[in-house]
Amino acid sequence: MTFHYNEIVDKIYSLPLEDKVELKNLLENNIADARRAEIQLHYKQSKDEEKSGALDFSSSIHDLKKML
Repeated sequence: MTFHYNEIVDKIYSLPLEDKVELKNLLENNIADARRAEIQLHYKQSKDEEKSGALDFSSSIHDLKKML
């Protein structure tokens, strides 16, 4: 069963208020979980880059501008 985005939105709008609130809470939790997983992935990637020596560190403004 496939739905188009507009069909899903229309079905959500027709739900009772309690169901809309529950769906909102489920989506917020799902989004938070996805963001945490994304942050964790980026953390692991940066740790791997640090271990492999792929990162350059500098406190010089001139050097930092060149890195950009």
